[in-house]
Order: sequence, then structure tokens, then C-alpha cells
Amino acid sequence: MSTRYVQSVAEIAVVGAGIAGLASAVALTQRGHSVTVIEERTDTTSGAGISIWPNALAALDQLGLGDQVRAAGGRITAGAMRWKDGTWLRRPSGERIVTALGEPLVVLQRVALRDILAGALTPGTLVDGVAVRGLSTTATGVRLHLTDSSTRAADAVVGADGTHSVVARHLNGPLPHRYAGYTAWRGASSLAIDADLAGETLAPGAEVGHVPMGPDQTYWFATERAAEGATAPQGELSYLRAMLANWAEPIPEMLAATDPAGVLRNDLYDRATARFWAAGPVVLVGDAAHPMRPHLGQGGCQALEDAAVLGAFVELAVDLPSAFAAFATFRRRRVRGIVAESRFIGRVVNLPAVLSGLASRATVVLPEFVVTRHLASIAAGSAFALPKRNDAQRA
Repeated sequence: MSTRYVQSVAEIAVVGAGIAGLASAVALTQRGHSVTVIEERTDTTSGAGISIWPNALAALDQLGLGDQVRAAGGRITAGAMRWKDGTWLRRPSGERIVTALGEPLVVLQRVALRDILAGALTPGTLVDGVAVRGLSTTATGVRLHLTDSSTRAADAVVGADGTHSVVARHLNGPLPHRYAGYTAWRGASSLAIDADLAGETLAPGAEVGHVPMGPDQTYWFATERAAEGATAPQGELSYLRAMLANWAEPIPEMLAATDPAGVLRNDLYDRATARFWAAGPVVLVGDAAHPMRPHLGQGGCQALEDAAVLGAFVELAVDLPSAFAAFATFRRRRVRGIVAESRFIGRVVNLPAVLSGLASRATVVLPEFVVTRHLASIAAGSAFALPKRNDAQRA
């Protein structure tokens, strides 16, 4: 029987109320700490949909929230790949994901996931409408300097403030961004697509993903090589409808059933993984530590893993700085390859048209068992691992 260290209750400030921040707050609250989440935005409801793979569902189970998430979204069991004319590049069996990963992946509205996470927190935990502009360590913890000119003292800080993280810059200095060369659109359609078509459709220099999000909605995304900062004068959805008009169904029909007001467009950027994830009473989680491109669907999933693992280390370690250092060592091993692979896939799919087309079509030569085995190493429920006592003692 393992021994649990008994820590005094700490005042912990979590910077950022995205998935990483809210989930980390849940994990820390469950360990008996007093948590405040500080968020600049007053409206955090945007974001269309999100895919929660079995590895992240396993992490959510550790937070006691897995079944709520499973009940809130659509369940995907296959995951196919087609060319824009409807030709199948990869048409796996209908239970491919269940067989390889242990259970279906879940697709739900991002706001629904946020509500589930926020609902597990004590009322009053979230302080919004104010941003952290800097922080400094003190003899007793950390002092946060806020944009309303106030300060807030905390015993420890969790930086969950995304790729432009103030907390990450505090630990690492400048962390420049570089435009990845392509942009992404996301939206939700009122069209219910055939479950067999859940997956991706490709063309030279472009891709469209489409997955059921409950019984009567489809979450979709699209990427295309584009100039940085470009916009569509006729409207983003009108541009996509014209660009994808000759693609195989359900894509034109799906876009026709999409509300233009709900379409998001975001240029994609690379930012290096932070060199330092933890120092004393400060630690980074989610995109603040390890931003990744969206092509493996693991950005939010790895944030959820971060939260569950952070909570476990806080329970195992003798104090918070030790827990934070051990967390950083443990999680780097897990996310390093996922970040690199996500970047590689993005570069291949969004190569210049001829090269992209050749590379995308070449994926069909990979045997299905190779693809599913590799997918399982990233996204199966068993791919998520909690630390053991000796992991807490290695940092």
C-alpha cells in the first residue's frame, strides 16, 4: 500500500480557463487545494467542436467526468479517408477505433466540455475579465500582476494560458511564433452524416474533416495553404462553399447546412515547445507548455492528460515544487513525439499542390494494422498512464 504525503492546503492560481486550465483546476481542487482560475475573456464559448479520444476519456475518468463527456457527444467508431472525388484512400472496418483503441472517440461541442469541467468546480473559482500581465516569485510563493493594476498572491501558479502564455515567457523568455503556411476553418452543420463517412477528405494542398457530433449535427474543419492574415471578402463560408463545391458529398451538403455566423477561421502557427515547464512554484500545462498542430486531434486531449497527471503528482510528491518538476519530466516523454508528428502531418498535407497530392495518396500503401497499431500508441485508453511513486522521486 503506497503512502500519500500530507500537504497543507495551498492557494493555487490557474492562469487561463480553457480546457487545460479548467481540467487542472478540477484535479487540484479534488486534492484539497484552494484554486482560483483567472481568465482574460468574459466569453469563452467559441470553438465549434472537439474530438475526445479514448486516451483523454481515460484522463477524464480519473477526474470523475468521463461518463458525462461520453453522454454529451457523438461516438465515432471507424475513421475513413477519401480523395475529394469520393475515392476511398482508406476504408477501415466499422469498429476500427473500438478494436484498436478500446472504445469510440467522442465528438462534442467545445462549450459542452467547458461546462462539464466548470461544473465540477466550486462556485466562484473562476475570475474573468482580467488578464495576468506578469508574475514574480517571492519568498512565500508567487505574486501575479493583473491588467487592472491589482496584484494577487498565490502559493503556486499553473500556466494554462495557451500558446501566447505570459507564464511560459516568465519561465523561458521570448517564445516567437512562426506562421505555418496554412489556415483552418471550423464549424458545425445541422446535417447528420453517415457514420461510415466520418473521417477526412483530401485534395492537393487541402483537407476537410467531418465527424458526427450527436444525432443531428456534424463537426467539420478545413485547411488550405493561404497567405497569413488573409480573409474572404465574400465571407468565409461562401468561400468554402465555392472552393469545395465539386468535392464529394457530404461536403457540399454539409456546408450548405452550416450557419455562417458559427464559422471560425484561424491561421495556424508554430511555436516551439517550452524549454522549461516548471520552476519552483510555477508549472505549465497544455498549449502553454507544448503547442501542437491539430492534425492528430490531440491538442485538447493532451491538455486533459496533463491535468490528470498533474493532480496525481500533487498527491504523490512531498510538496508542490517537487510535484511540478516531476510532472514536467514525466509528461515530456509522452508529448514529444505527438507534437513532432502533428507538425509533420500538417506539413505533408499542406505542401504545394502536386507534392501534397502525391504524399496524401501514398498513405494508402500503409497496411491497416500498421496504422491502427500506431494510432493506439497515441490515442488508446491504455496509452494514457498515471505516474507511480518512483516517478515522483526522479525529478
